[in-house]
Parts: sequence; C-alpha cells; structure tokens
Amino acid sequence: MTDMASTLGNDHLSLTVAALGAEMQFLRTTSGADLLWKGDVAFWSGRAPILFPIVGRAVDDIIAVENHTAPMPQHGFARRSSFSLAEQTDVMCRHTLMDTEQTRAVYPFSFRLDVVHQLDGNTLRVRVEVRNEGGTSMPFGFGFHPAFSWPLPGAAGQMHHVTLAQGGSPKRVAIEDGLLRPQPVKGPFINGDLLIEEALFTDGAVVFPNGSDALRYGPQNGPSLSFEFNNLPDLALWRPKDAPFLCIEPWHGTASYLGDGPQISKRPNTTTLEAGKTATFGYAVTVDL
Repeated sequence: MTDMASTLGNDHLSLTVAALGAEMQFLRTTSGADLLWKGDVAFWSGRAPILFPIVGRAVDDIIAVENHTAPMPQHGFARRSSFSLAEQTDVMCRHTLMDTEQTRAVYPFSFRLDVVHQLDGNTLRVRVEVRNEGGTSMPFGFGFHPAFSWPLPGAAGQMHHVTLAQGGSPKRVAIEDGLLRPQPVKGPFINGDLLIEEALFTDGAVVFPNGSDALRYGPQNGPSLSFEFNNLPDLALWRPKDAPFLCIEPWHGTASYLGDGPQISKRPNTTTLEAGKTATFGYAVTVDL
C-alpha cells in the first residue's frame, strides 16, 4: 500500500493513477500525445474523478437514508478520499476504498470500492466493483467523470463530434442550479451524431438518461476515441467555455430532480445492493490517432 501514484505502460499507452480518488492523472501515447485533461484550476481541477455514493447534486446538498440525514457534496466523497493500492503490475493497478468512521457518519453503510485500471494494447479499460459489506440493503449512485483533450492530438482546427454507435436521438434533461428538471426534452443528436459547440453547454452539463452503451469522440474523419460502457445507462457531456477538454461521463444514476426529497434510494436510477452482493461498472476507450 502506498500514497504514491501508480504508473502503467505498454507499447501503445502510458497511464498514471493517483491514490487520491483513484483518479487518472495522465494518459499518453508512447509518442507523447496527451489524451487526458491536465487539471488546470483555471477551468476545472478534476481530471477523471470517481463518483460515489451519489452522482450530481442532492437537493440542498443533503441526503437521507431512512431517518439518517447528512450533508453530501456534489458527486459524493470518493473523489476526495485516499484509496489504498491493493495490486499492481506493469499494465494494471487496483485501488481500494473501504468505509471509515468518517464515511459512515454521512453514508451509514459498510462498503468496499475497488477501482481497476488496465492497459490492453491501445485500449484503456476501467472497472469498478462496489461491494456491500454490511447486513442491510445499500442504495447508491455511481459514475465516471473523465475529461479528454480538446482538440484531440492531431486534430487541431477540426470540428469534433460525439457519435452514438446505435444512432438515434436520446432525450435530454435540462439542468437548473445543478438539479434536473423533471420533464425530458428533445435531444440534440441527429441520427446519432452531435457536433460539439459552445452553445450546447450554456446551462452546464448535457444529461441523457438512457444515453448510449457505445460512442465515438473526435472529428468525423480523423483521430478518435471509441468508448464502450458497461452497466452505465446514463450519459453526460460537459465542456466549460473555451476549456481544452470534453468530459464524457457514463453514469448509473443522476443528480436529483428539482423538488425531490433527500432519500438516496429515491434518486434517479439508484442501484440498491443487497447485503454481501457486488455491482460492477466499467468502460473501455480505444485510441485511434
């Protein structure tokens, strides 16, 4: 176990993962091209946070489990928690977060959260296992929040698109003060394709419940990142004005709806895990530069 960052590498990619939040710090090709946002506080200090036990905001930043209430920051506490390095090879590392007295004060459950990063050729695979170590059912939300370079290396000056593998135009939900408006509206995808423009993010992230299980990011003819998602039905995209990154965020669960109560079990698309059971979430991103 160590607080030092873990560095992985193969013939195609190199990856550095910090113990704080089990968060990726750098993802590069062997030629030195940066694929991950570097975390400049001028735009956003995050790079690829892990979202647990909630995704997005709660109403008044308060969650409840039956009669237990407590403050909960946006996206939960895992991203600000120190993980232990449980296992590492040249191409894989596993970081683990267990409940503590501090976590149980706000989220009264015993859990184990394992985050596995693995390089497989020109593909990065990220897998998370959430295990309920307690004796009662455990509700939670989970999500990934990685930020990828804008523009992609070798694609300066080219328009970037997000293209859904299955096509279609999933509905979106609008955001107001970090919470979701209850009524979904027509989405901006046209036959599965979305041109990424500044105006898209005027109100913040663009959220698609039941978004996609696979997509491509990049110019229509040029470098690209191709994604596959596992057990992550919700999708968000976010890019602050003029920021040199695009967040591609697969989730299982979203922020609360306006007017919702604090019960975590009632949040949209919450997972409820029985005692002793494990839920798995993951994504893979394949680099084509």
